[in-house]
Amino acid sequence: MDQELRELYQQVILDHNKSPRNFRKMEDATAKADGHNPLCGDTIHVYLKVEDDIIKDVSFEGKGCAISKASASIMTSMLKGKTVKEAEELFEKFHKLVTGKLGDNPDLSGLGKLAVFAGVQEFPVRVKCASLAWHTMDTALHQKGETISTE
Repeated sequence: MDQELRELYQQVILDHNKSPRNFRKMEDATAKADGHNPLCGDTIHVYLKVEDDIIKDVSFEGKGCAISKASASIMTSMLKGKTVKEAEELFEKFHKLVTGKLGDNPDLSGLGKLAVFAGVQEFPVRVKCASLAWHTMDTALHQKGETISTE
């Protein structure tokens, strides 16, 4: 990862960790799920309000490392107003990004601030931190009714 992207990564992670967006319990959620990363102790609760196949609102609660919280914060900001299909596509692209499956010169268009997570693939243990909120959101979206674990 080049120096400019590394600095942006640090700024974005610190900003979203310090002031997470959409960090609240949603009383009128139409779907929710819990996630847990036993390796580092991160826990997350994701709430979705889906109407007519559109994510009208999304929020989260929980505790965890800066990467986990920042990822959840950016995720919730990006998913509002998206269709379920768009959310699924963004989840897939983000997961491929953090696991290094987008190739050497990945197309980061459409990822917005999520692009800063490209460097996470260099630290396999951090991939689980970055993707916990996303797996939890996917579970809520499909109402699987299970707790997600990264193990």
